[in-house]
Amino acid sequence: MNRRRVRFLAFSATAFFIMSGSAFAATCESLQSLSLPHTTVTSAAAVAAGAMPQPRGGRGNAAFARLPALCRVQATLKPVEDSDIRIEVWLPATGWNGKLEAVGNGAWAGSISTGPMATAVLAGYAVASTDTGHTGGSATFLVGHPEKLTDFAYRAVHEMTVAAKAMIAAYYGNGPKHSYFNGCSTGGRQAMAAAQRYPGDFDGIISGDPANEATRLHAGQVWTWQISNASEAAVIPRDKYALIHTAAINQCDALDGVKDGVIENPRACSFDPKALLCRDGSGPSCLTAAQVETATQIYAGLKDPKTGKQIFPGLEPGSETGWNTLSGPAALGIAADVYKYIVHADDPNWTYQSFRAATDVELAAKTPAATSLNADDPNLSPFFDRGGKLLMYHGWADPGIAPMTSVNYYRSVLEKVGAAKSSRSIRLFMVPGMGHCAGGDGTDTFDALDALDQWVEEGKAPDMIPASRARGGSVDRTRPLCAYPAVAVYSGQGSTDDASSFSCKAP
Repeated sequence: MNRRRVRFLAFSATAFFIMSGSAFAATCESLQSLSLPHTTVTSAAAVAAGAMPQPRGGRGNAAFARLPALCRVQATLKPVEDSDIRIEVWLPATGWNGKLEAVGNGAWAGSISTGPMATAVLAGYAVASTDTGHTGGSATFLVGHPEKLTDFAYRAVHEMTVAAKAMIAAYYGNGPKHSYFNGCSTGGRQAMAAAQRYPGDFDGIISGDPANEATRLHAGQVWTWQISNASEAAVIPRDKYALIHTAAINQCDALDGVKDGVIENPRACSFDPKALLCRDGSGPSCLTAAQVETATQIYAGLKDPKTGKQIFPGLEPGSETGWNTLSGPAALGIAADVYKYIVHADDPNWTYQSFRAATDVELAAKTPAATSLNADDPNLSPFFDRGGKLLMYHGWADPGIAPMTSVNYYRSVLEKVGAAKSSRSIRLFMVPGMGHCAGGDGTDTFDALDALDQWVEEGKAPDMIPASRARGGSVDRTRPLCAYPAVAVYSGQGSTDDASSFSCKAP
């Protein structure tokens, strides 16, 4: 028998062993010597139940204390010479549900998302996370390292996923039957990038409050700071955010037939901050003319100063208590960094105070490094054609990423791919009253992953997801989240804090 034939049989036998079940699974410690392309496994250690080291700052202690025994794998990936992508893969020792959940990051990433990893393991998943190739929460890592931008933009998540699937196959004796990605904000952008660039990586993807129109988003964020601080008179004092919020709620809360402190559909709200204009001078219960103008522009969003065309949407009525995110004393860090370290990388003296929408947005669109952060391609046919499912959600009261960016992307997919195919493969849930990824006055607790898993496994697209709100440690309201464009409509009977009193209907 020739050597080629021997090698083929050896490969076939190995593949059979991996695919045939856990009888051939490896020990956790043996993963230390696992050989994978451009991957160095730096640690593979069994962790006893409840013994996982706590995250920094003590956050998530309760979840970590409840973790089952697992295999913790740490590795460094170097797909190119300048890459230094750290990943962790946690593999439950018992009770694995046969699936992989990859979890996303926030802002500039720079660390492993251990909190979401703990949540995933408690749900039975093998889970993976990455620092996206650097440490720290600013963009200074980009200086002189263009490949690290590519890692952050999309490559790190892909490389992590490939490595995680191989580790799962080695440890359990078979790979995951389904693989999911779950992220919000930067993680939402990572989710979109995965669907668009690597349609074979995941069977289902959750994208929350996504920063996927990065160059336009960050322009809109810097611009919002700029108009909010254009002069001393233009600044809206922080204690007046609640004043504006209350006025918006008072005008638009009951439009859905229920007065509950939440605007169900802000797009149906025609709130005008001029209603708060001071009749004489200034005072704690009114806005000056300059402050009214600032609020009006925040709602309107960034427009091309030459053509008037919308560049990025504005914030919605109901978001006002979080306006300090973009309108505070300094511009949002990640937004300023994108323009300083990427768009204006050749000008070390540039600062966000120098931002000019008339020229900087156009410059960003012509800068390949900057546009690599965008994940706004509506052609999801390759992902959909292989059965991929995309579940999007966005808080209507998000004060950092304008909610209409998700609505606009969803509509662009339907237009590009076609309504029939899209109806089988994409859903968008707009969450009334929810802030950025969580929080706010709305029902911000819901299990998007369970809805996605049922969709992938059973083939039924979710038209409603149960949601709840907790205050003081206990649930005080439940509501259905409705697949866009449907909204929750009160039946006219029963408690308005009980989901059973509502149904999802088209507006």
